[in-house]
Amino acid sequence: MLDKKIALVHEWLVTFAGSESVVEQMLALYPQSDLFTLVDYLPDAQRPLVQGKRATTSFIQKLPWAKSKYRSYLPLMPLAVEQFDLSAYDVILSSSHAVAKGVLTGPNQLHICYCHSPMRYAWDLYHQYLNESGLKTGLSGAVAKLILHYIRLWDYQSAQRVDYFVANSRYIARRIRKVYGRDAHVIYPPVDTELFTLDARKDNYYLTASRMVPYKKINLIVEAFAAMPDKRLVVVGDGPDFDKIKRLATPNIELVGFQPNNSLTLYMQKAKAFIFAAEEDFGITPVEAQACGTPVLAFGKGGVRESVIDQKTGLFFNRQEVTSLRECVRRFEQNADQFDPVLIRQHAEGFSRANFQQAFEQFVSAKLTEW
Repeated sequence: MLDKKIALVHEWLVTFAGSESVVEQMLALYPQSDLFTLVDYLPDAQRPLVQGKRATTSFIQKLPWAKSKYRSYLPLMPLAVEQFDLSAYDVILSSSHAVAKGVLTGPNQLHICYCHSPMRYAWDLYHQYLNESGLKTGLSGAVAKLILHYIRLWDYQSAQRVDYFVANSRYIARRIRKVYGRDAHVIYPPVDTELFTLDARKDNYYLTASRMVPYKKINLIVEAFAAMPDKRLVVVGDGPDFDKIKRLATPNIELVGFQPNNSLTLYMQKAKAFIFAAEEDFGITPVEAQACGTPVLAFGKGGVRESVIDQKTGLFFNRQEVTSLRECVRRFEQNADQFDPVLIRQHAEGFSRANFQQAFEQFVSAKLTEW
C-alpha cells in the first residue's frame, strides 16, 4: 500500500471518541493518507492522534456557527461530501456513521467503508428522534420529515457506491444488510488495552461512564441505584443531561464529571462491576472495563452481546428498566466470586489495537489484490 495514493474520509473532527480511534489506527497503518472531513475543529492537543494532519474540509467549515452547530447542517452534508475531489487517489477509505461513505469515486478506485452504523436517526431511530426532538407534528415536524426522507433516499443510493463494507460488529453488519442490502465483513474497533490494564483488587463500588445524553440511559442507572441505598455508584462523564441526572442522585451516588483517561482507568480498575444500559452499535467502554479485569452488567442488546460473555465476563439484563437492572445487580452479588479478573482481561485483549490493525490491513490488502 505504500505505493498507493490513499484518501481517508471521516465525517468530522471535533472531539476524539470511538470512531476517531478507528481513524487514528487507519492513519497509523497508512500514514501517507490525506485526510478529508466536513469540518475540522480538533483541539491542537489531540492533533498528534491523527499524525498531526489537518483535514481538507468542506464548505460547511465556513458556514456560521459551524464549530458548535455543525450537526444542524445535516441537509447540506450529502452535497458537501460529494464536493471532495478524490480523482487523484487509488484507494479511498471512509470511516462513516453518516455521510462519509457518500464520496464520489471512479471505476478504477477502490473504496472500502468502515461503517460504524447506518444513520440511525434516519432509519430505525427515526420515530424516536422525531418524538425526542418535538418534531412529530407541526410545520417544523413536516420539514424534518421531508429532509429525513430525502436523506434516506440519498443514504441508500450512496451506499451502493462503496465497493466493500466493513462493520464494527455483527449487529451492525445485520443493519447494513437490512438498510443497504449489502454484505459487510466484521472487524471489531480498536480498544487501548495498553492503557486500560488489569487490577484484580476491587473496591466496593459500581461504575458507569458515559456522555450524558438520553440514549445512554444514565438516568436509568442512577434511578436503579437510588433504589439500592446500600450500594455505591460512581458516575463518570458530563453532557446535556448532567443537571437532570444530578437531581436524581441520592447520597450513595457520586457524580464526578468528566475524567481524563488516567483517572478513568483507575475508576475502572477498582470497580467491582461496570454498568452499561445503552443499546450501542458496539460499545468501547465495556471492553475498556473488561481490560481492567472488571465484569460488565449490560443491557443485553446490540454490539455488547459480542464483547461481553454472559456469566463469564459479565451479566445481561433484558429490559431497559429499573427493576431489570436491580435484578441483574442482585444476581451479580450472589455470584461475584465466579468472575475471574485475569480471564476477563484475557478476553478483552482480543479487541486490542494490534488485532484491529492486523485484521484491517489483511482485509484491505486482500481486496486490493482482487481489484
